[in-house]
Amino acid sequence: MSDSAIQDVAGLQTTEENHRKHYLTRGTSAYHRASLALFLSGFATFSLLYCVQPLLPIFAQEFAVSPAESSLALSLSTGFLAIAIVCAAAVSEGLGRRSLMSISLVGAAVLTIATAFAPNWHLMLLIRALQGFVLGGVPAVAMAYLAEEIDPRGLGATMGLYVGGTAFGGMSGRVLTGIFAEYLSWRPALFLIGAIGLAAAIGFIALLPPSRNFVRRAGFEPQFHLKAWAGHLSNPALPFIFAIAFFAMGSFVTIYNYAGFRLVAPPYDLSQTELGLIFTVYLFGIGASSVGGVLGDRLGHFTVLLAGIVITAAGCALTLSASLPLIILGIIVLTSGFFMTHSVASGLVGKLAVCTKGHASSLYMLAYYIGSSVMGSAGGWFWTMEGWAAIVIFTVTMMAFALLSALVARRLARRST
Repeated sequence: MSDSAIQDVAGLQTTEENHRKHYLTRGTSAYHRASLALFLSGFATFSLLYCVQPLLPIFAQEFAVSPAESSLALSLSTGFLAIAIVCAAAVSEGLGRRSLMSISLVGAAVLTIATAFAPNWHLMLLIRALQGFVLGGVPAVAMAYLAEEIDPRGLGATMGLYVGGTAFGGMSGRVLTGIFAEYLSWRPALFLIGAIGLAAAIGFIALLPPSRNFVRRAGFEPQFHLKAWAGHLSNPALPFIFAIAFFAMGSFVTIYNYAGFRLVAPPYDLSQTELGLIFTVYLFGIGASSVGGVLGDRLGHFTVLLAGIVITAAGCALTLSASLPLIILGIIVLTSGFFMTHSVASGLVGKLAVCTKGHASSLYMLAYYIGSSVMGSAGGWFWTMEGWAAIVIFTVTMMAFALLSALVARRLARRST
């Protein structure tokens, strides 16, 4: 069965459901408010999460730690975020999607401000770990909100817009932190990023429409949640989509974590501002995520997913060049391919999950952030031992596993429809 046939079957299955639910459709005021609110949530989440990435070389020098140890400022956040995402899916069933996301965004912004005053490395890591845990209330729940509230026929495009917000946030957090750090030092930089995140959180709270299709579950039923997660893991195709998230995010974060160490050293000797400005290539990610979502709706999600994975691997390989322009080009290609992959893969989770979409999203994001945490730190060993060539081999190998997972997922999805 072709990708388009899979979409037709999914469309027929949801026709009756669409008549019973009140989806947000394009052209309405509520739709535009929800789109902007979710864009702000993605912006705040990823600017707060990744603002420390350009500071890793500074942390290594300031606190006298190795590159791999300095990466813990990010890896601990993403690791605890992965754990929290699983809990968040369960909590949101009783508390509600909107409430949990609001609490998480405000809490994470306040904790980012607190990192500016951390007197030592261990307290810095503790705050960053707590921040990651608090942020867990946003990503999986945001994906569930979109799957529940947006008309399924346009979910790919809307998911692409949300992922575009995460790309813009990731770029802004890195770029602004690099600029602020050079002219004001790293502590005021983190304070300002926290304040910007707090303003975005307030905008999110003011704009997001209440859930109309979410049904609150009274109390906490562990058996219900365990059964929901087990059901998604028994879905033939979904575990392979989760594997794609693990490998793609692991490759992406590894390149971004250690590119800074390479580029601030000879022969490049980039300043913090110059290093931060390289992260403006996230603009390509914003475009690629939106384009990927739209093309997935039109051409077939697995077709675009496979293309995104190949593009990501090509970008990793290009960074092997000693030429700075080619390194930057490689990061551009990598970023575009990664966000195309993530946009389509996250949309596929909502389409392939039969029910309890929040739980399916939480498993996807769990794999996504474990990949970031584990592989992002493991990359430090490759960098220390063998340099950039080892980083490229490590990341391209992960993308080869992602490609294999996508091919298997496509075959299994066709069989189950």
